[in-house]
Amino acid sequence: MVAGGPQYPIWFTNLIYRNSLYTLTYKWPGLNEHQCSRIPGFNLGLLNQKLKTARFVGRETLQRNPRRQVNHWRVGAVVPQLPPGNHLRFPLGIGDIYVDQHNPGTFWQVLQFGVQNLYDPELDEWLVMDRFEHRPGRVALPRRCLPPS
Repeated sequence: MVAGGPQYPIWFTNLIYRNSLYTLTYKWPGLNEHQCSRIPGFNLGLLNQKLKTARFVGRETLQRNPRRQVNHWRVGAVVPQLPPGNHLRFPLGIGDIYVDQHNPGTFWQVLQFGVQNLYDPELDEWLVMDRFEHRPGRVALPRRCLPPS
């Protein structure tokens, strides 16, 4: 996933390479160090496993051009994981995912909140897709992301 671009205030890419999630930050307001952040072991299988725990919120229409009929789902990660009741919990991440009603493999919009968004003062991020391809892309990491040989 590519967000923003050279002409926007933010520009970064999220990708999965050799079973690890990477965020490559090229441009972000107030950030002079443009790192390659890696979360080892986070892969497509783990992402799909977490998405299976999502709760259905409802059917909605995204008021964009074109309008999109979507199903709204919510998924989250909190600690500690305890049964329902009067327990103090802290959210690590919460995501609202808006998927096409006819093809649930197509995410048209995502709102995510949590520690994965440490660069943002509100700890959140909107993603709005303008196109979607249902096939893996070619991935090559920049030299700054590669482990020392």
